[in-house]
Amino acid sequence: MFWTVTTTLLKGFGTTVEIFALTLVFSLPLGLLVALGAMSKWRPFRAFAHRGGYLKKLSGFRPVGALTNLVIWIIRGTPLMLQLIAIFYVPGMLGHNIWSGNETGRLTATVVAFVINYACYFAVIYRGGIEGVPVGQREAGQVLGMTRGQIFFRITLLQMVKRIVPPMSNEIITLVKDTSLARIIAMYELTFTGYSFAKSAGITWPLFYTGVFYLLFIGILTILFNWVEKKLSYFRV
Repeated sequence: MFWTVTTTLLKGFGTTVEIFALTLVFSLPLGLLVALGAMSKWRPFRAFAHRGGYLKKLSGFRPVGALTNLVIWIIRGTPLMLQLIAIFYVPGMLGHNIWSGNETGRLTATVVAFVINYACYFAVIYRGGIEGVPVGQREAGQVLGMTRGQIFFRITLLQMVKRIVPPMSNEIITLVKDTSLARIIAMYELTFTGYSFAKSAGITWPLFYTGVFYLLFIGILTILFNWVEKKLSYFRV
């Protein structure tokens, strides 16, 4: 019985790892784009800066930054489970069921929800890392004749990576555990697999046994992040 449960849980664990990996692949770069959008200083009405009253206030409006920060606020202010339910069920309620009822459709909906959610959380971390780089270093790059792109990739981005590793590692470890929320749309991941034994065989220990898989996975990630932090120690002043 033990080996039967273990092999079955391994299949569910494979789905958990797939959700985790796909979420990271798409949310990490998307989070950086969202962070840059939130920091955007583009002001389409800046020509009104010398006018008075309402027009002068309008000159400081940054539509890209305002819209991006609004999205981040909504995503961070609502539960991931609710977002997952909305993304999976609402299109069908509106008559446009874009997700198929099979495992592939559920996996796609899960990944979309997770990517949007974690991209917003990563964006806040990226933004803190970027703003934490001393302005003087960017100004030094300008004095040397570097373009804005060169300054970002050669100065800001490299130092940002070192600063964001600890908070990023916490979010990524949280992601491992959040994958269990996929069961809410009947996604056959690790926790759902363990729980299925309680309904089919009347035993509950497989559900607790899933904790071993999570602990091992998180343990490997913790070792990996510690190694990355040591590798990036050359940024210390």
